[in-house]
This record gives sequence, C-alpha cells and structure tokens, in this order.
Amino acid sequence: MSIHISSLIFHSFYLFAAISPRLPPATLSLPPEQLGTCCQAQLVAQDSLNIPPSEIIELKYLPSDSWRNPQLLRTIDAHSGPVDVLTFTADSQFLISGGSRNDAHLKVWWLETAKEVDSIRAHQTSITAMALSSDEKILATVGNDAGVNLWEWQKGHYTRTFLDHSSNILSLAITPDSNTLITGALDGIRLWDLKKQRPLYILNRFDNQTYSLAIHPGGSILASGHKFGTVKLWNLKTGTLLGSIPAHTGAPNQAPGRSNLSVSVLAYTPNGDILVSGGYDRTIRVWNQITGQLTYPPLRGHTGPIEAIAIHPNGEILASASRDGVRLWNLQTGELLAVLRGHGDWVKSLAFSRDGQLLATGGFDQSITIWQVTPPEATESPLL
Repeated sequence: MSIHISSLIFHSFYLFAAISPRLPPATLSLPPEQLGTCCQAQLVAQDSLNIPPSEIIELKYLPSDSWRNPQLLRTIDAHSGPVDVLTFTADSQFLISGGSRNDAHLKVWWLETAKEVDSIRAHQTSITAMALSSDEKILATVGNDAGVNLWEWQKGHYTRTFLDHSSNILSLAITPDSNTLITGALDGIRLWDLKKQRPLYILNRFDNQTYSLAIHPGGSILASGHKFGTVKLWNLKTGTLLGSIPAHTGAPNQAPGRSNLSVSVLAYTPNGDILVSGGYDRTIRVWNQITGQLTYPPLRGHTGPIEAIAIHPNGEILASASRDGVRLWNLQTGELLAVLRGHGDWVKSLAFSRDGQLLATGGFDQSITIWQVTPPEATESPLL
C-alpha cells in the first residue's frame, strides 16, 4: 500500500495524516528530537477508504538521551540561607528565588548572565512558599510569620498582606485565571480574592493540617495534602469535598516536628490527567485523576522526605528532590532516568522553565544550580 500524507495536524504530541493507496508514495522524515521528547506519532486513516487496522502505522518515540544526561550550566551563590522556593517567569528569561533562615529575601535573576537584578525583603524569617499568577501581575509569598504578602514583582512593589491565618503557612497556589489565591496552613485552607484583595472563605479548618496544595489546570478542583497521609479533592466553585485518597503510608520519621505520613508536595500534569504526590515516607505516588488509583507502584529511591517536585511542561518528565539530590523520572512508565548531584546538601526547591529547556534547583547549601535538560532545538521546534 502506498502512503500519501495530505495533511498534518499537531495536537498534544499526536501526528495525524490521511492515508490513500491510490496516490503516489510520500516519505515522512522527522527526527525524534523534532517531535519533542517522549511523544508519539500516529498515521491515521481519515478518508472513506476501508483500511484494515493492520495497515495503520504507529510510531512511538521514547524520551531522548538528553534526559539521561542533563548538562549543568552554572551554579549561583544565591542566598545566605537555604533556597526554599523557585519559579521561572513565563518568558523563561528570569528566575525568582526565595530564601530562609534569616535570609527571607525574594531575588530576581537574569538567566542570560546569572546576575541578580532585584532583591526584596519579603518576610521576617523564611519564605515557605511562592506562587506567580499566570498573568504575572501578582507574586504571592508566605512564611513562618503567618502572613500572605502580595507583590507587583516587576516593579518591586509591595501591595498588601493578608493576616487571617494564626499559624505557619506551608503552601499556596493561584488559580489559572489569576483571580483566586489559596493558602494551606496548620490551621486549615483559606481562599482569597486577588482582584478585590479580600478573604473569600475557609475551606478546611483544624481537623487536618495542610502541608501542600495543587490546583487542577481546569481551575475548578483543588488537591490538598495533609499531615496524616491523606490527599483531599475539593470543588472550588462550591467549597465541597469531592473525595479523599489515603495517599502515603509512612516510614521512619525523617523530619522532626512533622508526621512521617505528611503529604509534603503535590503537582498536576499540564493536561490534568495525573496528580503526583510526594511524602515524608520518602515515596512519590502517581495517581489517575479520574479513577483515584495509582498508575504504577510508588517511586522509591530517595533516602529522605520528598522536599519538592516539578513536572516538565510536556507532562512526561517528573523531577523530585530530597536530601540525596534530584531525580528525573519518566512519568509514563515510572522509569528512573537520571540522578543529579549538583548540591553539597539537601535539595529544597525545583522549577522547570516554561520553555522546557532548563531545570533550576535550590539547596540547603545556599546555591541555585541551572541544568539544561532538553536541547534548544527540541523545545523551540515549531512542532511543539
């Protein structure tokens, strides 16, 4: 059978082509790196011809070798204390870091030169979490002082502080529409209106201390991780509890002051199909959002609590951090791809750049490392 490619439509890493045996053959020649990492191409019959399933061609590409050999680009002496939080700006040109232990500064780094371009004292002691709104107008930070601070980061201006929490705030998230801020603390979960800059309502009070939050990309579901190993799913429009997952089962306590069951980190894949949780039981668990079931057995190998996780923009690669460094995993299969050891101490924070090329890691050694994780030609390709 001759294959004629009459159209190409790129969507969610799938390649579709019309197939006709009546037309002259054509050659499809695309190197794997131009299809991006960890993607799949399919040739699908789209005309009225009766083509047996056996004649449908399927091409699969596994993650490229670049994932197995990330390149350390530079190390930045960033803070005078541990680097607790990191986030990239949307254009991937700037990195924002937050420190702790008496260096509670927000610092902005221009990645082209790795130079500090701004520094703001954000909290009294530590910055425990940070979130940048999708419109990049508001940067929210929380710390051990129980305050939620809002910043116009591009101007270096402080906007205001919310003070309704009565305990340490450990996590926060901003909805995709940039309208709502959510904070998780030892005294529960609270929602805030970012446009009117006022409290909205309390989602969960003292019954279960909240250590981590993640908002579904659709914006209507919140996942919260709690002290005793439970992940709860909430309807943000109604404030009702949708369900609970007994996510983590515990291990010998590695973190004084926290339960060994605590769900320390949560993240959704960009398409919202998968929820990833990490805990103080030193495991990472990958959940099907629809069924609430594990996709495969827990990911093991870290020797301490999971301090941070980040999911690559392509939704296929997971980075995790603990006392023994950073690990990269294939989210489709659970395969360990690489172990990164760029720090001399625990790794506390992680972030992928929005263009997918870089991974930033922050450690207790007060430094930031920048890794090249995908080749520029792979992420800049018009196919993505």
